[in-house]
Amino acid sequence: MEKRLLGKSGLQVSVLSFGAMTFGGEGMFAMVGKTQQDEADRLIGICLDGGINLFDTADAYSNGRSEEILGHSLRGKRQDIVLATKAWGRTGKGPNDLGASRLHIVNACEASLKRLKTDYIDLYQIHAFDALTPLEETLRALDDLVSAGKVRYIGCSNYAGWQLMKALAVSDKNGFERYISHQIYYSLAGRDAETDLLPVGVDQGVGTIVWGPLAFGLLTGKFRRGQPDPEGARGTLAGAPGGGIERERLDTITDALAEIAQERGATMAHVAMNYLLRKPAISTVLFGARNESQLKDNIAAAGWTMTDAELAKLDAASTKPLPYPQWAQRSVFAERNP
Repeated sequence: MEKRLLGKSGLQVSVLSFGAMTFGGEGMFAMVGKTQQDEADRLIGICLDGGINLFDTADAYSNGRSEEILGHSLRGKRQDIVLATKAWGRTGKGPNDLGASRLHIVNACEASLKRLKTDYIDLYQIHAFDALTPLEETLRALDDLVSAGKVRYIGCSNYAGWQLMKALAVSDKNGFERYISHQIYYSLAGRDAETDLLPVGVDQGVGTIVWGPLAFGLLTGKFRRGQPDPEGARGTLAGAPGGGIERERLDTITDALAEIAQERGATMAHVAMNYLLRKPAISTVLFGARNESQLKDNIAAAGWTMTDAELAKLDAASTKPLPYPQWAQRSVFAERNP
């Protein structure tokens, strides 16, 4: 499988990466998946055989159970993989058991190391922006973890464009470790990241790890024009990232996906993921799987490259009006903003 550099770092990751949110099945994550140890071991083996080297989880997934299962599955394989996890989510009932304070980050990192059964984390990510903690505090804590050898690289997730840019400026000003990646929601059904986040990534050399490439199942072929929706479809459509998606827009996107998939002899999911791999600053596309069949099918999405014509067709089908000031910069002032 193709490998790409993660941002401006020298770290190479597979263009498809595996997310372990389905491991554990505890609490609210039971609806995502209930993969236990034996099945997880098989899935990790298939990933490694398929050339995947980046595995992502978070301490908040199934109350830490996801990290425990993943850590056990990776025993004896640690040197072959890039291990990524995240901190921010609530890990206890106390007031300091969440967020991006120094106290919580250091405690969360120590706990993750134990659950993952490792001495170091390759990519340690802040799961979301913490408006109550100064970025200087967060980044200094992460910098100290790198200096201590417990973390190799740092990244963020679910930041806004200005928040990411401010964090990079804080690191540059103080000589702290810099975020090499940001993990963001991005799909044909949700291209909001193109407004600010992806341009920041391109400009600042921050690699993009995509989550939600199939828009929670909306782009898999289960939702098609003129066909009955699967059970619970109304809730899925309304609960789609970004507050829902207009049915006509979704149908236009899936029509284009289906046309390319038929011409390619691929699935709509393959096309939806391959589309993202053609976009600037995308280092890897993260996906999960509940079983071996689903996993093997997803891995096949990296076996070909979309043409410029196919890319343009999907761009046209999924485009939305730009917000201000982007529409002005790309129309009235386009001469200096290609």
